[in-house]
Amino acid sequence: MNVLFSLVFWSALAVGLFFSWRKPVFWPLLALALLLLFNQLFTDGFFRVEIRDGHLYGTLIDILNQGAKVMLLALGMTLVIATGGVDLSVGAIMAISGAVLAQRFVGAGWSPSLAIAGALGLSVLAGAWNGVLVAILRVQPIVATLILMVAGRGLAQLITDGQIITFENPALVYMGNGFLLGLPFTLTLVLVMLGVTALLTRRTALGLFIEAVGDNETASHFTGLPARQVKFIAYVFAGLCAGIAGLVAASNIKCADSNHAGLYLELDAILATVIGGTALTGGRFYLAGSMIGALLIQTLTQTLYMRNVSADIAPVPKAIVILAVCLLQSPKLRERFASLNRRKAPA
Repeated sequence: MNVLFSLVFWSALAVGLFFSWRKPVFWPLLALALLLLFNQLFTDGFFRVEIRDGHLYGTLIDILNQGAKVMLLALGMTLVIATGGVDLSVGAIMAISGAVLAQRFVGAGWSPSLAIAGALGLSVLAGAWNGVLVAILRVQPIVATLILMVAGRGLAQLITDGQIITFENPALVYMGNGFLLGLPFTLTLVLVMLGVTALLTRRTALGLFIEAVGDNETASHFTGLPARQVKFIAYVFAGLCAGIAGLVAASNIKCADSNHAGLYLELDAILATVIGGTALTGGRFYLAGSMIGALLIQTLTQTLYMRNVSADIAPVPKAIVILAVCLLQSPKLRERFASLNRRKAPA
């Protein structure tokens, strides 16, 4: 079974590389393929997949499950960065979402559905707060979202009274630990949100508006585009994605930990978006590239853990790989290499 799985996996990856040639997603996909090839050759059991009780288990399944939070954050971050902004508060919004979920269910006795709705509602309000500061009040995005990044964890602590609130409700636990059709339910959440995002941005004018605003906000305004509303929508959507990621994080550990939930994940989401081909200056964005970037980061993290690399040293090789992928994506660097080859050819 594992041999057949490897053949199917590598065949699908080869097809993806072939069709992504000369596209921005090619380089992160190639980096992911090389990292997986390294693990295929040198990491025992990396591609081993087992079926137990009708569910798939293995390292690759763990990567998909644990990477779901970054993939969800990267979806919202992609739209925000495409408008020329950035959102540093998504990790704090995750903490707020988990805190509301646990406190409303355990402390206030709400039903699971109401607790989830309350958590997502407050997450959307947090995203709207960022949108008002950036789009309406014209505060610099990095400053506006830094405010909530700092204050958000304090708000989460206030909601839980500084306590770690645990829960055992099957419906709440299922979000982060359940399975659907043999695969982790978190993967279903990612696919649904990816489908919704792609539908809204590629089947309506919203995606074109986002790219236009990110490319030149002033020109977009004078052509009649609602630039401020577009930016506001992007930050609200990022808050929603962060809220869902917060639900997954709390469900995964069956508690609300306001100190550690989503800590530094905003940086992984930004890196995943940039690795996927979306420039920090805004404009054209690539949802599929952001998903590949998130998987690359999670695969690299898992690889370092399995190679017994110390947590203190792990950021160094992680930064090197990310830097290499970003340099390969640079048009100027590729033009520099091409010009060197042209100079060597006559000689």
